[in-house]
Amino acid sequence: MNLINKYNIPGPRYTSYPTVPYWDDSSFTTQKWIETFKKSFAESNHSEGISIYIHLPYCESLCTFCACHKHITKRHDVEDPYIKTLLKEWGIYVKILGQKPKIKELHLGGGTPTFFTPDNLSQLLTGIFSLAELDAQPELSFEGHPNNTTKEHLQTLYDLGFRRCSFGVQDYDLKVQKAINRVQPFKNVELVTSQAREMGYKSVSHDLIFGLPHQSWESMSHTIEKTKSLKPDRIAFYSYAHVPWIKGVGQRGFDESHLPSAEIKREIYEKGKTLLEKLGYVEIGMDHFSLPTDNLYKSMEAKTIHRNFMGYSSSSTQLMIGLGMSAISDSWYAFAQNDKSVEGYTERVNKGELPVFRGHILNEEDLIVRRHILHIMCHLGTSWEDPKMHLPEMSEITARLKEMESDGLIEIKDSNLQVSEKGRTFVRNIAMAFDLRMIRKQPQTRIFSMTV
Repeated sequence: MNLINKYNIPGPRYTSYPTVPYWDDSSFTTQKWIETFKKSFAESNHSEGISIYIHLPYCESLCTFCACHKHITKRHDVEDPYIKTLLKEWGIYVKILGQKPKIKELHLGGGTPTFFTPDNLSQLLTGIFSLAELDAQPELSFEGHPNNTTKEHLQTLYDLGFRRCSFGVQDYDLKVQKAINRVQPFKNVELVTSQAREMGYKSVSHDLIFGLPHQSWESMSHTIEKTKSLKPDRIAFYSYAHVPWIKGVGQRGFDESHLPSAEIKREIYEKGKTLLEKLGYVEIGMDHFSLPTDNLYKSMEAKTIHRNFMGYSSSSTQLMIGLGMSAISDSWYAFAQNDKSVEGYTERVNKGELPVFRGHILNEEDLIVRRHILHIMCHLGTSWEDPKMHLPEMSEITARLKEMESDGLIEIKDSNLQVSEKGRTFVRNIAMAFDLRMIRKQPQTRIFSMTV
């Protein structure tokens, strides 16, 4: 527990490097972004294809734990114009690329993708696929809300090639559900999970969050026991990111005194991890668990697992294009984020321009640091034996890591770093030792959630 107190500090989740607060917007332009994604496309489209993330921001109600960019409405007449805008944006990208891209991976996120009717999702995806070719074995996935994902949703997406789905469970304790404004009975999760399996989905994932208001090990053990009966192929078991200073009223929907302490959160995680492992799950990277039969586990074994703004992925592409309001794109050489409001995003696209409003062009140092952090997050280790992976600040980095080595979190031998089993809990802290942009410009105010 002393290690928890020692290392429980604000820190990034590292779905990118540099992290968004340290992007250099001043040197970013849309034209530079276009140059980088065209370069990346030329280098990788034929060999591996591209990834697409589509942000569907609408939700009928506000979940007070959510830190995503969303738009709350019960009006479903917003669906059609938003889909038309998404297809226009995709058309702009394809026109710039000058040829049909090959889609290796596509993910529908949100928001609540299943807010949209099955017919509208079909219209959207048919339009996307009409301007592209699909990989022989594409990874197509979506996030669904157990309360509104219908059998028709599942069938429509299955018929379009989707084989993976994830459902946000969070916690089955009714008191917790009421506090986060996400009341969903177990029977709803059971129904969509069984329907997906019967239909032929190869991977069903459930999200469980620890650190929510009123949560205890008793409530989470009950949730895991209920989850056990459904045996999802993947489980994302992660810490609630309490960042109300960024997300505002959405995360002020409960009294902060109701949040469990860092010690209780860690108890929930450690006991939860032990229970999941007893049930046959294997920990993957940080906060993720998988059955050995799932592709995520297989990609970890093959060392092809990847991490990006969509989280951990069993497939890797150099270019990821984000479509929709607030979506982030990644060309490996640069990041670009779309306008954060539906209105601003729509206006830009209707003018025939890419709706990006900020971004970052990676320099040579960024690219090296990015590789180190990606290796730590995906493979629990990194190396700087290769001169291409060496940084002038490497002696300073290893000096920052010495205490973690003394605490048994890592082992450094020659020019190789390996995270220990004990160190898995603190992988974000280990990656932070390499984060040169954050180290040079320490934030004056808190901008990240706690690492524990």
